[in-house]
Amino acid sequence: MPPPIALVTRMDREEEQSWLNILARAMPEERILPFRDLTQEERRLAEIAIVANPDPADVAALPGLSWIHSLWAGVERLVMELGGTAPPIVRLVDLELARVMAEAVLAWTYYLQRDMPAYRQSQIERRWQQLDYRHPGETTVGLLGLGALGTQAAERLLNAGFSVQGWSRSTKSDERFACLTGEEGLRALLATSDIVVCLVPLTAETRGLLDADRFNSMRPGASLINFARGAVVVTDDLIAALDRGQLSHAVLDVFEKEPLDEASPLWLHDKVTVLPHISAPTNPATAAKIVARNIEIWRQQGILPATVDRGRGY
Repeated sequence: MPPPIALVTRMDREEEQSWLNILARAMPEERILPFRDLTQEERRLAEIAIVANPDPADVAALPGLSWIHSLWAGVERLVMELGGTAPPIVRLVDLELARVMAEAVLAWTYYLQRDMPAYRQSQIERRWQQLDYRHPGETTVGLLGLGALGTQAAERLLNAGFSVQGWSRSTKSDERFACLTGEEGLRALLATSDIVVCLVPLTAETRGLLDADRFNSMRPGASLINFARGAVVVTDDLIAALDRGQLSHAVLDVFEKEPLDEASPLWLHDKVTVLPHISAPTNPATAAKIVARNIEIWRQQGILPATVDRGRGY
Protein backbone atom coordinates (compact mmCIF):
# COMPACT_ATOMS: atom_id res chain seq x y z
CA MET A 1 0.00 0.00 0.00
CA PRO A 2 1.36 3.47 -0.89
CA PRO A 3 2.02 5.93 1.93
CA PRO A 4 -0.96 8.03 3.05
CA ILE A 5 -1.88 11.31 1.41
CA ALA A 6 -2.08 14.23 3.81
CA LEU A 7 -5.09 16.57 3.63
CA VAL A 8 -3.88 19.89 5.02
CA THR A 9 -6.40 22.72 5.36
CA ARG A 10 -7.52 25.56 7.58
CA MET A 11 -11.16 24.61 7.09
CA ASP A 12 -13.44 23.85 10.01
CA ARG A 13 -13.79 20.15 10.77
CA GLU A 14 -17.18 19.78 9.09
CA GLU A 15 -16.07 21.30 5.80
CA GLU A 16 -12.79 19.41 5.85
CA GLN A 17 -14.62 16.13 6.50
CA SER A 18 -16.92 16.82 3.57
CA TRP A 19 -13.89 17.29 1.28
CA LEU A 20 -12.27 14.18 2.75
CA ASN A 21 -15.33 12.08 1.92
CA ILE A 22 -15.50 13.37 -1.65
CA LEU A 23 -11.77 12.83 -2.24
CA ALA A 24 -11.94 9.34 -0.73
CA ARG A 25 -14.76 8.37 -3.09
CA ALA A 26 -12.73 9.62 -6.05
CA MET A 27 -9.63 7.70 -4.91
CA PRO A 28 -10.81 4.52 -3.15
CA GLU A 29 -7.36 2.94 -3.54
CA GLU A 30 -5.68 5.77 -1.64
CA ARG A 31 -5.59 6.45 2.09
CA ILE A 32 -6.25 10.16 2.67
CA LEU A 33 -5.93 11.46 6.22
CA PRO A 34 -6.32 14.91 7.78
CA PHE A 35 -2.99 16.28 8.93
CA ARG A 36 -4.02 16.16 12.60
CA ASP A 37 -4.74 12.42 12.36
CA LEU A 38 -1.36 11.45 10.89
CA THR A 39 1.13 9.73 13.17
CA GLN A 40 4.69 11.01 13.24
CA GLU A 41 5.72 8.10 11.03
CA GLU A 42 2.92 8.79 8.55
CA ARG A 43 3.93 12.45 8.40
CA ARG A 44 7.45 11.36 7.60
CA LEU A 45 6.32 8.99 4.85
CA ALA A 46 3.68 11.17 3.15
CA GLU A 47 4.71 11.96 -0.43
CA ILE A 48 1.66 13.98 -1.49
CA ALA A 49 -0.31 16.67 0.29
CA ILE A 50 -3.72 17.90 -0.87
CA VAL A 51 -4.12 21.40 0.51
CA ALA A 52 -6.56 24.29 0.91
CA ASN A 53 -4.99 27.36 2.51
CA PRO A 54 -2.83 25.17 4.76
CA ASP A 55 -0.88 26.31 7.78
CA PRO A 56 2.72 26.50 6.50
CA ALA A 57 3.91 24.87 9.73
CA ASP A 58 1.78 21.80 8.97
CA VAL A 59 3.23 21.51 5.46
CA ALA A 60 6.75 21.88 6.88
CA ALA A 61 6.00 18.97 9.21
CA LEU A 62 5.75 16.69 6.16
CA PRO A 63 9.45 16.33 5.24
CA GLY A 64 8.99 13.63 2.59
CA LEU A 65 6.63 15.51 0.28
CA SER A 66 7.31 15.15 -3.43
CA TRP A 67 4.56 17.58 -4.43
CA ILE A 68 1.51 19.50 -3.27
CA HIS A 69 -1.90 19.61 -4.95
CA SER A 70 -4.04 22.67 -4.24
CA LEU A 71 -7.81 22.39 -4.19
CA TRP A 72 -8.06 25.97 -5.42
CA ALA A 73 -7.25 27.55 -8.78
CA GLY A 74 -5.75 30.63 -7.13
CA VAL A 75 -2.41 29.84 -5.50
CA GLU A 76 -0.80 33.22 -4.83
CA ARG A 77 -1.39 32.96 -1.08
CA LEU A 78 -0.07 29.41 -1.03
CA VAL A 79 3.07 30.35 -2.95
CA MET A 80 3.71 33.34 -0.69
CA GLU A 81 3.18 31.49 2.58
CA LEU A 82 5.11 28.33 1.72
CA GLY A 83 8.07 30.15 0.23
CA GLY A 84 10.60 29.13 -2.38
CA THR A 85 11.79 25.95 -0.64
CA ALA A 86 8.41 24.21 -0.73
CA PRO A 87 7.88 21.15 -2.94
CA PRO A 88 6.35 21.67 -6.42
CA ILE A 89 2.79 22.96 -6.30
CA VAL A 90 0.02 21.87 -8.66
CA ARG A 91 -2.97 24.20 -8.85
CA LEU A 92 -6.47 23.08 -9.71
CA VAL A 93 -7.24 23.45 -13.41
CA ASP A 94 -10.93 22.67 -13.77
CA LEU A 95 -12.96 23.33 -16.93
CA GLU A 96 -16.10 23.43 -14.80
CA LEU A 97 -14.66 26.36 -12.83
CA ALA A 98 -13.96 28.19 -16.09
CA ARG A 99 -17.53 27.53 -17.24
CA VAL A 100 -18.97 28.88 -13.99
CA MET A 101 -16.74 31.95 -14.13
CA ALA A 102 -17.79 32.65 -17.74
CA GLU A 103 -21.40 32.32 -16.62
CA ALA A 104 -20.81 34.89 -13.86
CA VAL A 105 -19.04 37.29 -16.24
CA LEU A 106 -22.00 37.18 -18.62
CA ALA A 107 -24.56 37.54 -15.83
CA TRP A 108 -22.95 40.60 -14.26
CA THR A 109 -22.17 42.13 -17.64
CA TYR A 110 -25.90 41.96 -18.37
CA TYR A 111 -26.51 43.50 -14.93
CA LEU A 112 -24.52 46.55 -15.97
CA GLN A 113 -25.54 46.65 -19.64
CA ARG A 114 -29.26 46.50 -18.73
CA ASP A 115 -28.83 49.32 -16.15
CA MET A 116 -29.84 47.21 -13.14
CA PRO A 117 -27.99 49.47 -10.64
CA ALA A 118 -29.93 52.49 -11.93
CA TYR A 119 -33.25 50.66 -11.66
CA ARG A 120 -32.39 49.56 -8.13
CA GLN A 121 -31.73 53.20 -7.21
CA SER A 122 -35.02 54.21 -8.84
CA GLN A 123 -36.81 51.65 -6.68
CA ILE A 124 -35.17 53.01 -3.52
CA GLU A 125 -36.30 56.52 -4.51
CA ARG A 126 -39.76 55.29 -5.64
CA ARG A 127 -39.09 56.83 -9.01
CA TRP A 128 -40.71 55.38 -12.16
CA GLN A 129 -38.18 55.96 -14.94
CA GLN A 130 -37.58 53.89 -18.04
CA LEU A 131 -34.12 54.04 -19.57
CA ASP A 132 -33.32 53.51 -23.24
CA TYR A 133 -32.50 49.94 -24.20
CA ARG A 134 -28.96 49.28 -25.42
CA HIS A 135 -28.21 46.32 -27.65
CA PRO A 136 -25.27 44.16 -26.46
CA GLY A 137 -23.49 45.00 -29.71
CA GLU A 138 -23.36 48.63 -28.58
CA THR A 139 -21.40 47.65 -25.47
CA THR A 140 -17.67 46.89 -25.59
CA VAL A 141 -16.40 44.57 -22.87
CA GLY A 142 -12.68 44.59 -22.12
CA LEU A 143 -11.27 41.46 -20.50
CA LEU A 144 -8.10 41.80 -18.43
CA GLY A 145 -6.63 38.30 -18.54
CA LEU A 146 -6.89 35.84 -21.41
CA GLY A 147 -6.12 32.55 -19.73
CA ALA A 148 -8.65 29.73 -19.47
CA LEU A 149 -11.10 31.93 -17.58
CA GLY A 150 -10.80 34.91 -19.90
CA THR A 151 -11.07 32.82 -23.04
CA GLN A 152 -14.29 31.12 -21.93
CA ALA A 153 -15.71 34.43 -20.75
CA ALA A 154 -14.96 35.95 -24.17
CA GLU A 155 -16.79 33.11 -25.89
CA ARG A 156 -19.90 33.59 -23.72
CA LEU A 157 -19.90 37.34 -24.31
CA LEU A 158 -19.42 37.01 -28.06
CA ASN A 159 -22.24 34.48 -28.30
CA ALA A 160 -24.47 36.97 -26.46
CA GLY A 161 -23.68 39.66 -29.03
CA PHE A 162 -21.27 41.84 -27.06
CA SER A 163 -18.25 43.49 -28.64
CA VAL A 164 -15.18 42.02 -26.93
CA GLN A 165 -11.51 42.87 -26.64
CA GLY A 166 -8.90 41.39 -24.34
CA TRP A 167 -5.55 42.15 -22.73
CA SER A 168 -2.88 39.88 -21.29
CA ARG A 169 0.72 40.19 -20.14
CA SER A 170 1.92 37.74 -22.79
CA THR A 171 0.97 37.98 -26.45
CA LYS A 172 -2.21 36.09 -27.30
CA SER A 173 -4.20 35.82 -30.51
CA ASP A 174 -7.83 35.00 -31.23
CA GLU A 175 -9.44 35.62 -34.61
CA ARG A 176 -12.76 36.45 -32.93
CA PHE A 177 -11.62 39.57 -31.04
CA ALA A 178 -8.71 41.98 -30.59
CA CYS A 179 -5.98 40.76 -28.23
CA LEU A 180 -3.79 43.48 -26.74
CA THR A 181 -0.68 43.41 -24.59
CA GLY A 182 1.81 45.73 -22.93
CA GLU A 183 1.19 49.10 -21.31
CA GLU A 184 0.04 50.66 -24.58
CA GLY A 185 -2.43 47.85 -25.14
CA LEU A 186 -3.74 48.12 -21.59
CA ARG A 187 -4.41 51.84 -21.92
CA ALA A 188 -6.07 51.31 -25.29
CA LEU A 189 -8.41 48.69 -23.83
CA LEU A 190 -9.28 50.86 -20.82
CA ALA A 191 -9.97 53.88 -23.03
CA THR A 192 -12.35 52.01 -25.35
CA SER A 193 -14.26 49.60 -23.07
CA ASP A 194 -17.68 50.29 -21.58
CA ILE A 195 -17.24 47.46 -19.07
CA VAL A 196 -13.84 46.23 -17.88
CA VAL A 197 -13.75 42.71 -16.43
CA CYS A 198 -10.69 41.82 -14.36
CA LEU A 199 -9.65 38.14 -14.46
CA VAL A 200 -5.86 38.39 -14.09
CA PRO A 201 -3.97 36.31 -11.51
CA LEU A 202 -2.45 38.20 -8.59
CA THR A 203 1.28 38.61 -9.17
CA ALA A 204 3.90 41.24 -8.39
CA GLU A 205 3.05 42.83 -11.75
CA THR A 206 -0.73 42.86 -11.28
CA ARG A 207 -0.87 43.98 -7.64
CA GLY A 208 -2.33 47.49 -7.77
CA LEU A 209 -2.78 47.19 -11.55
CA LEU A 210 -5.94 49.29 -11.46
CA ASP A 211 -4.99 52.50 -9.69
CA ALA A 212 -5.86 56.19 -10.03
CA ASP A 213 -3.82 56.58 -13.19
CA ARG A 214 -5.47 53.57 -14.86
CA PHE A 215 -8.95 54.64 -13.75
CA ASN A 216 -8.27 58.03 -15.33
CA SER A 217 -7.46 56.15 -18.56
CA MET A 218 -10.88 54.49 -18.64
CA ARG A 219 -13.75 55.71 -20.77
CA PRO A 220 -15.81 58.21 -18.69
CA GLY A 221 -18.86 56.45 -17.27
CA ALA A 222 -17.42 52.96 -17.76
CA SER A 223 -17.98 50.17 -15.23
CA LEU A 224 -15.69 47.64 -13.57
CA ILE A 225 -16.19 43.98 -12.66
CA ASN A 226 -13.43 42.50 -10.50
CA PHE A 227 -13.50 38.70 -10.31
CA ALA A 228 -9.71 38.37 -9.97
CA ARG A 229 -8.20 39.27 -6.58
CA GLY A 230 -8.89 42.24 -4.36
CA ALA A 231 -5.31 43.48 -4.38
CA VAL A 232 -5.43 44.02 -8.16
CA VAL A 233 -7.57 47.11 -7.48
CA VAL A 234 -6.49 50.06 -5.31
CA THR A 235 -9.71 50.47 -3.35
CA ASP A 236 -9.29 54.13 -2.34
CA ASP A 237 -8.54 55.07 -5.95
CA LEU A 238 -11.60 53.16 -7.13
CA ILE A 239 -13.87 54.93 -4.65
CA ALA A 240 -12.46 58.30 -5.74
CA ALA A 241 -13.09 57.44 -9.41
CA LEU A 242 -16.68 56.45 -8.61
CA ASP A 243 -17.29 59.55 -6.51
CA ARG A 244 -16.22 61.94 -9.24
CA GLY A 245 -18.17 60.10 -11.94
CA GLN A 246 -15.18 58.76 -13.89
CA LEU A 247 -16.69 55.32 -13.34
CA SER A 248 -20.41 54.65 -13.10
CA HIS A 249 -20.41 51.37 -11.14
CA ALA A 250 -18.20 48.59 -9.79
CA VAL A 251 -19.15 44.96 -9.19
CA LEU A 252 -16.67 43.55 -6.68
CA ASP A 253 -16.51 39.86 -5.76
CA VAL A 254 -13.01 39.84 -4.26
CA PHE A 255 -11.31 41.94 -1.60
CA GLU A 256 -7.91 42.23 0.03
CA LYS A 257 -9.42 41.11 3.31
CA GLU A 258 -12.25 38.58 3.29
CA PRO A 259 -14.86 38.65 4.65
CA LEU A 260 -15.06 42.35 3.82
CA ASP A 261 -14.67 44.44 6.98
CA GLU A 262 -17.98 45.75 8.32
CA ALA A 263 -16.50 49.26 8.42
CA SER A 264 -15.56 49.25 4.72
CA PRO A 265 -17.11 52.16 2.79
CA LEU A 266 -17.78 49.76 -0.08
CA TRP A 267 -20.80 48.23 1.70
CA LEU A 268 -22.97 51.34 1.50
CA HIS A 269 -21.55 52.99 -1.61
CA ASP A 270 -24.41 53.55 -4.04
CA LYS A 271 -22.18 52.80 -7.04
CA VAL A 272 -20.77 49.52 -5.72
CA THR A 273 -22.23 46.02 -5.77
CA VAL A 274 -20.55 43.82 -3.13
CA LEU A 275 -20.54 40.05 -3.66
CA PRO A 276 -19.22 37.49 -1.12
CA HIS A 277 -16.65 35.79 -3.42
CA ILE A 278 -19.21 33.71 -5.31
CA SER A 279 -18.30 34.21 -8.97
CA ALA A 280 -16.63 30.82 -9.45
CA PRO A 281 -16.74 28.49 -6.46
CA THR A 282 -14.79 25.26 -6.69
CA ASN A 283 -17.00 22.29 -7.54
CA PRO A 284 -15.90 19.57 -5.09
CA ALA A 285 -17.02 16.68 -7.29
CA THR A 286 -15.18 17.77 -10.44
CA ALA A 287 -12.19 18.99 -8.42
CA ALA A 288 -11.84 15.62 -6.69
CA LYS A 289 -11.85 13.80 -10.04
CA ILE A 290 -9.08 16.06 -11.35
CA VAL A 291 -6.97 15.58 -8.23
CA ALA A 292 -7.55 11.82 -8.38
CA ARG A 293 -6.48 11.63 -12.03
CA ASN A 294 -3.33 13.65 -11.40
CA ILE A 295 -2.36 11.42 -8.49
CA GLU A 296 -3.11 8.27 -10.49
CA ILE A 297 -0.82 9.36 -13.33
CA TRP A 298 1.94 10.21 -10.86
CA ARG A 299 1.59 6.86 -9.09
CA GLN A 300 1.61 4.87 -12.32
CA GLN A 301 3.98 6.88 -14.52
CA GLY A 302 5.85 9.21 -12.19
CA ILE A 303 4.64 12.20 -14.23
CA LEU A 304 3.76 15.40 -12.44
CA PRO A 305 1.03 17.69 -13.80
CA ALA A 306 2.08 21.20 -14.74
CA THR A 307 3.37 22.92 -11.62
CA VAL A 308 3.22 26.54 -10.49
CA ASP A 309 5.90 28.83 -11.89
CA ARG A 310 7.04 30.54 -8.72
CA GLY A 311 8.58 33.36 -10.72
CA ARG A 312 5.20 34.22 -12.24
CA GLY A 313 3.23 33.25 -9.14
CA TYR A 314 0.79 30.92 -10.89
